[in-house]
Amino acid sequence: MRFNLLPAHSAYNAHPSDALARRLLDTRMPLLGVNIDHVATVRQARGTDEPDPVWAAVEAELGGADSITFHLREDRRHIQDRDARLLRETVSVKLNMEMAIADEIVDIAVELLPTQCSLVPEKREELTTEGGLDVVTHQSRVAAAVRRLRDAKIITNAFIEPIPDQLRASADAGFHAVELWTGGYAHARTPEARGTAIAELRKAIAVGHELGLEVHGGHGLTYRNITPIAALPGLSEFNIGHSIVSRAVFVGMRKAVREMKRLIQTAPPTREIGSR
Repeated sequence: MRFNLLPAHSAYNAHPSDALARRLLDTRMPLLGVNIDHVATVRQARGTDEPDPVWAAVEAELGGADSITFHLREDRRHIQDRDARLLRETVSVKLNMEMAIADEIVDIAVELLPTQCSLVPEKREELTTEGGLDVVTHQSRVAAAVRRLRDAKIITNAFIEPIPDQLRASADAGFHAVELWTGGYAHARTPEARGTAIAELRKAIAVGHELGLEVHGGHGLTYRNITPIAALPGLSEFNIGHSIVSRAVFVGMRKAVREMKRLIQTAPPTREIGSR
């Protein structure tokens, strides 16, 4: 049995032209998704059974996480099939499965039926997912995967860079939502570079909404840099993993999640989407 875990005013339940639904989406409190992959990374380093990412997901929920994210990679470097099955059985909030567009992984997703699948690029040599999925280049393969997932009643999300053409290609491929890669902002070393990255994100948010997409953000976000991004109107959800897991080592998962959620929800609002 599957449950509808989305707010009644979510863009997934509204026609893109529904102005009231759009205003509600733009002004609601942003949600926090917690990625528990790096808990599994620590476990796999010793090849033992602890720390358990499934247990971490429970603690994250108790701390106020609105969704739980995991990435079942083709090489199974951290999250294992056993973890995916148990997360599906135990997580009571939105369960977001990050995944490549490989047929094997799509087959697993269709069988597992998480609430949402986020399609991401995947390279075996990378430490973590860097950059966004190139939907423009891989349009036909991406669209085929999206169709299979949508036919299984799974919400589909594209992890992409904040480039208008990628947003348009994502809408054309049939995605419900996009998660904008915030690495350009997170890795910026000067105020000017950070300002440029924020301007790109603001423009991408506006384009996404014009296309009828729900817009999320994630990658490289920490307790130190989240506030300017959380203040951008129109980002309805943030997915954060490494920083929360790192903080949890010192204060525990529940407190780490509460602290991040407080920063997101108390960020002072900035100007409206598309303003200059």
